Amino acid sequence: MRLLPLLLLASSLLFAEINLPENFQAKFIQKITNTKKHVIQYSGKVQFSNKKRFKWSYVKPTKKEVCTDGTELIVVDHDLEQVSSYYITEGLDIAKVLKKARPHSKNVYVAQYENIKYTIQVDNKQRLHSLAYFDNLDNKVQIVFKNMKYGKGNLPAKKMKCNYPRSYDRIRG
Repeated sequence: MRLLPLLLLASSLLFAEINLPENFQAKFIQKITNTKKHVIQYSGKVQFSNKKRFKWSYVKPTKKEVCTDGTELIVVDHDLEQVSSYYITEGLDIAKVLKKARPHSKNVYVAQYENIKYTIQVDNKQRLHSLAYFDNLDNKVQIVFKNMKYGKGNLPAKKMKCNYPRSYDRIRG
C-alpha cells in the first residue's frame, strides 16, 4: 500500500527545524513515479493537527480519505465502498527524523533516516511547500502543498476523522 509510507513520512517530517504551526490545512498534489517512469498523480486536501493527526482527502483520480492518529490508519475508498484499518507498528520515529533534518540550501532541508533520504522544501516564510523521497519500492514520491493555511491549537477531533456510511465493507489489516 503506497499511502501508508506517505502518511508515515509526512507525519514524521512536519517537526524539523522548519516553522510549522500547531495545525495546518492545504491543497496538495502528490506525484508517484515508478522505476519505469509511469506517473500517477493524486490531488486533494490535507489537514494536520496535534503533532500526530492527519487527514488526507483525495479527490482525483479517485475519491478516498486517509486518516491517522499516529497509532491507527483508516483508509476509506468511496469508489469501492470499502474501509480498511491498520495499526501502525513500524511508524517512523518523528523525533529522530526531525533531529536529522538539516538545511541544504536557502529553502531546502534534507533528512536521512533508516536508509531513506527526505528532501523538504519551504517557502520564503518558512512554511512547508513540498517534500520528496524514494519509497521502499523505489518509487519517487513528491508532494506539493498549495494554499497552505497555518493555525494555532488543535483542529476539532471530529473534523480529523474519516467519514463513511455504515454500509461500506470493513477490512482490518
